[in-house]
Amino acid sequence: MNSNKDAIFKALSDSTRRLMLDELSERNELTLYELTARLIMKHDLAISRQAIAKHLSALEDAGLVKSKRRGKYRVLIFNNEPLKDLLNGWIE
Repeated sequence: MNSNKDAIFKALSDSTRRLMLDELSERNELTLYELTARLIMKHDLAISRQAIAKHLSALEDAGLVKSKRRGKYRVLIFNNEPLKDLLNGWIE
C-alpha cells in the first residue's frame, strides 16, 4: 500500500494532473481529444496531447484514471477509489 500511496501523492503533486482529474470528475468520461480541448480552452493551458498522455500515465499508475478503448477512441474515466481508501485509512 505504501508504494500506491507514493504513486497517488506523486500524481496529485502536479497542478496539471489535478486539473485533469477535475475535468474527469466533472464529466465522468472523456476521450483524450475532449480532455485536451477542455484543458486548452477552459484553463488556457499550452499543452500537447503527448504531454497529456504522459500525465495520464502517472494518473493511471496511481490508479486514479482508468482507460478503455471505444472504437478508435481512448475513453478516460476518473477512479476515486484509491483516494477513498487512502483517506479512510486516516479517518477511521
